[in-house]
This record gives sequence, C-alpha cells and structure tokens, in this order.
Amino acid sequence: MSGYVKALRYLVWLTQLGLSVAVPLAGFILLGVWLHNSRGWGGWTVAVGILLGILGAAGGLYNSFKTLNQMLKQDEDKPPKGYNHHE
Repeated sequence: MSGYVKALRYLVWLTQLGLSVAVPLAGFILLGVWLHNSRGWGGWTVAVGILLGILGAAGGLYNSFKTLNQMLKQDEDKPPKGYNHHE
C-alpha cells in the first residue's frame, strides 16, 4: 500500500473518530435541552442527555480505537515492498 493511500486511510479514520465522539455527545445533550424547553420536562432530562451523550461518545471512542488497532495490525502483517521470503 502506498504512503498516500495509507495516509488517506488514517485521515478518514481521524475524521470518523471526531464524528463518532462529537455527534452522540451533541445529539443527546441537544435532545435533553429540547425536551426540557419544549415539553416542560424537568431539568433531569438535560442531565440524562449529558450522561447518555458521554456514554455514546465513550462507545464511539472505544470502537474507533479498536478499528485503529486492527488497521495497525494489518499494516504490520504485510511484508515490506520488495520483500523476498526464503525458507
């Protein structure tokens, strides 16, 4: 795999990491605030939204690092270009 393609793979992974952490966090917090303001539910909805957002962001972070670990392991398993294996 060329260096350009490998760098692009990691750039895509980094973008996915940011989205998988930011979207659940922001989404659940905004949902909690919306429920509090529009439905008149108590302030506990914002707290639950924050908690669910943190849990969702942690799950996204875990899955992203698991994917990175698999990508790095794949790169290690491949022999370098021009490698000539003799037994």
